[in-house]
Amino acid sequence: MSASRETEWLLRFISVEARSGIVLLLAATVALVWANSSLGPAYEALWHLKIPLSLGTLLPAQDLHFWVNDGLMTVFFLVVGLEVRREIHDGSLSDPRVATLPIVAAVGGVLVPALLYLLINMDAATRKGWAIPTATDIAFAVGVLSIIGRGVPAALRMLLLTLAIIDDIAAILVIAFVYSGGIALTGLLIAAAGALLVLALQWLRASWALIYIVPGAIMWYGMLSAGMHPTLAGVILGLLTPATASFGRGWRTRAPDPKAVAPVLVLEARLHPWVAYAIMPLFALANAGVSLSGLNLSASQPLAVGAGIVLGLVVGKPLGIVLASFLAVRMKLCTLPEGVRWSHTVLLGLLAGIGFTMAIFITNLAFTEPVLLSAAKFAVLIGSGAAAVLGFVLGKFQPAARTATT
Repeated sequence: MSASRETEWLLRFISVEARSGIVLLLAATVALVWANSSLGPAYEALWHLKIPLSLGTLLPAQDLHFWVNDGLMTVFFLVVGLEVRREIHDGSLSDPRVATLPIVAAVGGVLVPALLYLLINMDAATRKGWAIPTATDIAFAVGVLSIIGRGVPAALRMLLLTLAIIDDIAAILVIAFVYSGGIALTGLLIAAAGALLVLALQWLRASWALIYIVPGAIMWYGMLSAGMHPTLAGVILGLLTPATASFGRGWRTRAPDPKAVAPVLVLEARLHPWVAYAIMPLFALANAGVSLSGLNLSASQPLAVGAGIVLGLVVGKPLGIVLASFLAVRMKLCTLPEGVRWSHTVLLGLLAGIGFTMAIFITNLAFTEPVLLSAAKFAVLIGSGAAAVLGFVLGKFQPAARTATT
């Protein structure tokens, strides 16, 4: 791809992101108002509507909420994987010392919120929620970053995406080993078989994108059967996508086609508008409708749960991410990407504090008592909202990034 075409593509990408972030937040607002209005029962009934799509005992019929969160959002994670793959190939993550930064930052962003929560919640009944403030909601975090616009460097988006992916993997492992019976090896083998089929098709130089739906579906089902979030299949498929136009057997002996475009760029360009304007708003509509009925913060336990979650998301996330990043850079384990300043890492930490969907998901696993469940969900809304607002304000005060459109 020529420099002019790359610039045109990037400008179009940023434009779509900015508009889609507004649509995403509008959808979230509609959902929250709808769920807490007199039409709240209709909201719940809509997302629990059974979809007549099943594979017998292998995959029983699921409701609409499942197919939005675990089905359509796989496409969102595929685009995330494509972006990370592109950046690893020739972008901000191509330098190993830069690519190490989001890994280290993610570790700090998981440990510190959990510790802050446990400092407040030492009671056996409430400490089960320690993992709630450790999660990051990629879709909402990216949505807020896109609304901030061009005041932040493009490399910061990749740091956020990579950090959030690692964060989600950590959350999934916590769910599997702490809140469930573990990970099923058979499912992982099925997912691995799907990944091997993808690599085999690439070796055969299969360039028709639709042919990869079958191995992608196998990976998705394998992840689901393993007890892991099936959308991870989208990330893996994106990371496996070729980042150069020449791939497959014998590519080294063929002259490169100067007009050919890498599959990672083609797929990202085709899928990005659908994800931005359809899948992400639908995801927000399906997940932001948290009912606050039954909320009672007068007792000590629900108050401690709420305080621990808010403190973990708003303070623990940025503190852990900034502290871990600072120590890693000082120890020369990694370096900040070009154009990224330390104030940007604070912004990164605040955006990572938008826990929302994954945090609410963990809440449902951690608590069964209605009073603690309501307090935790309310705290996730307050903490995620506060982190989003603080991140937006800090982002708007950042000096314009010269590398945002280059």
